[in-house]
Amino acid sequence: MTNNLPLEVIHMFGETILKIVPVTIGLAVIFSVLSYFWACNPGNPWWRKKELATDVCYWFFVPLITRVVRIGLLVLAASVFFGIKDADDLIAFYDNGHGPLATLPLWVQGLLFLVVSDFLLYWTHRMFHGGGFWKYHAIHHSSEEIEWISAARFHPVNLFLGTVAVDVLLLVAGISPNVMLWVGPFTIFHSAFVHANLNWTLGPFKYVIATPVFHRWHHTSLEEGGNTNFAGTFPIWDILFGTFRMPEGVLPENYGVDDKEFPEGIGRQLAYPFQQ
Repeated sequence: MTNNLPLEVIHMFGETILKIVPVTIGLAVIFSVLSYFWACNPGNPWWRKKELATDVCYWFFVPLITRVVRIGLLVLAASVFFGIKDADDLIAFYDNGHGPLATLPLWVQGLLFLVVSDFLLYWTHRMFHGGGFWKYHAIHHSSEEIEWISAARFHPVNLFLGTVAVDVLLLVAGISPNVMLWVGPFTIFHSAFVHANLNWTLGPFKYVIATPVFHRWHHTSLEEGGNTNFAGTFPIWDILFGTFRMPEGVLPENYGVDDKEFPEGIGRQLAYPFQQ
């Protein structure tokens, strides 16, 4: 296994790219049609946005780095906490989960994964809006033209301490990786959905699930609402902890960060936090 590691990593990258391409095409078609009829903000379509090349790079880079880091952390956790180091034993250990959580029906594990991860990510998200963590999260907020493809604009440090760490924590706790077969596609679609240029609030369901308008308020300036609507999926966390913002009959208009000299391009943006 060790001798073939470079080939295995290349194979994993190729496999990931092959999965991303059809998903990207599908999302592009769906949100091109929807935003044509229900755009929240007027302007150029997503394929003519100023920083499209940057977002495309993130769109393909993030799944690659996320998958590698997630697998690496799972292997490390199995070795440190459970003493498992053999490749076959690792696969058997994680294959269907372990412990009490793995005995639950798969759909219950999936719901548990969604709710608990969203709760943890709510607080992680708030953490990234303060102190020394903001410089990493600012990259996600740097886009002035929010579109579905903006959903992947994240610094690796943000990904590591947020999404990946939470995923690994729940899988190590015993939830079966099989839940990702349906949680994964939902997460990808919903993340693109809340960043899409749509004026949808979903009426009373705005309190149940995050919508494009709900999340677009989060991408506005601090004065308008940039320190509200931290929940990724379930707005109930914002309602419970006093950070919910959805003004009636008003749509957000301007996005981005206060730093007018914020760099463009994925390379300069990845280096940005370390220059602060």
